[in-house]
Amino acid sequence: MFQHRLLRSAAAGIATLVAAGTVSVLAAGAANAAVVGSLTTSTPNGADTSAFSVSSSAACPGGTNLSVLLTGPGFPAAGVNAVGNTAQSIYQANAAGGLVVPLPETMRQYASDNGVSTLSGQYNFDLECRGAFGTQDFGDFTGSIWFTSNTTWQNTNPNASTPTSTTVTTNPASPVTAGTSVTFTADETPATAGNVQFMDGATALGAAVAVDANGMATLNTNTLAAASHSITAVFTPSGTGFTGSTSSALTYVVNPAAATPTTTALAVSPANTAAQFSAVTLSASISPTGAAGTVQFSDNGTSLGAPTAVSSGTATLNTSTLAVGSHSFTATFVPSNTTAYIGSASAAVPYSITAFTGSTASETITTTVVSGSLVISVPDSQVTLPSPALDSAGDLFTTTGTLKPVTVTDTRAGNPGWTVSGQVGDFSDGQNHAISGENLGWAPNVVDNSTAQTVTVGAPVQAANGVSAGDNGTAGLKQSRTLATGTGLGTTHLSAGLTLNVPTSTVAGTYTATLTLTAI
Repeated sequence: MFQHRLLRSAAAGIATLVAAGTVSVLAAGAANAAVVGSLTTSTPNGADTSAFSVSSSAACPGGTNLSVLLTGPGFPAAGVNAVGNTAQSIYQANAAGGLVVPLPETMRQYASDNGVSTLSGQYNFDLECRGAFGTQDFGDFTGSIWFTSNTTWQNTNPNASTPTSTTVTTNPASPVTAGTSVTFTADETPATAGNVQFMDGATALGAAVAVDANGMATLNTNTLAAASHSITAVFTPSGTGFTGSTSSALTYVVNPAAATPTTTALAVSPANTAAQFSAVTLSASISPTGAAGTVQFSDNGTSLGAPTAVSSGTATLNTSTLAVGSHSFTATFVPSNTTAYIGSASAAVPYSITAFTGSTASETITTTVVSGSLVISVPDSQVTLPSPALDSAGDLFTTTGTLKPVTVTDTRAGNPGWTVSGQVGDFSDGQNHAISGENLGWAPNVVDNSTAQTVTVGAPVQAANGVSAGDNGTAGLKQSRTLATGTGLGTTHLSAGLTLNVPTSTVAGTYTATLTLTAI
């Protein structure tokens, strides 16, 4: 019987057997060894009454003998010896150099021998490479079969998810010019429901696209920047039974679009000629109007001032210092983005400046002294204080900063003088948490002022020592405080050093308050 099964197993095909994760001890005194390979079965499936062989993926790394341990539902936890300790030399080698080991009994016989009536689930085989006396284990080959009914088995896990593969293609092929409409197509194998997220490196290209019944997903875009892109398609299945997959990266090159030609036209006003010291205006018109850049005006090849920025397709230069004589004006456009636009120059415009001859006229001179105005402004209204730090006593958070410069301009007739004051509300994080405005103080200072002005800063205001948001006291800048007073006309710039004390009970977050500055 043993020789008959050996020959039959040798003639049968070999199918892959999924490796199990448990190695069992054959007998007391034998040391566990590392798993060095997998086992395959002579057929991919079979009946509980059919004989089959197991075959190792490589030769034993040592020892002269081998044994096969069987474990699984119903069998003893330590396993049973499906093949006892026998010489390796009696077994046939397979194409990988491993050994083909026929099992002397069917799965039904092993079950009957051990009082197992129902075969169900995963059963594991552990081929152990041993010494002649079975006391040393040189390495194990493991694998499994799964009974899908009491009488039939297969060597693949019926509950395992089916792997998928994803490939990505493009139309048109790389390279293309920026602005070209490009179609990326992902092909899923096998075709199954799910979504594909196309990626440009680590950046998502649009939203995820549903896979159609043919396993295809398509994305169209014309917004790829001029650069080399790494495009991948990431497939996520809709349900269970299939694994996700990511395609290999597709290198896609987008070249810059060809630069657009421009034209520059020059007009001079007044036309043709003007008297010495008269105002002359040179106006350049750039087409297309969306081209950004500068225009250099020239007179007989010599630059007239610095380059002038183009705004809405035009650039203008005003001058009244042209010398008497003949002139030849040109305007040269230099684009900011030379990859998008090509520079251009206007035709020369001849021009004549005549000598100033002088003239006489009478004038009535009248003046009205206006009431003037008092104006306060803050060019930059955002003040960000550093995160408060715990003081040395550990009972208060504190932070300091500087008020952005405040501009006060007084042009009022009569020089009535002025006062600037400030008052702050409570700080809020927008989620019902607050810091009392009493906890903000300042030390006013003058940045600069006009020579004719006399400016006096207000007294420093101490910040409250971390009072609660509900406190109704009058400390800090919760009440209106004087920043500075001044007399004389002109412009003054004021500032102040800021101090904010924050109670340690304050909830973490970003707190904002409005400081209102008033000039009267």
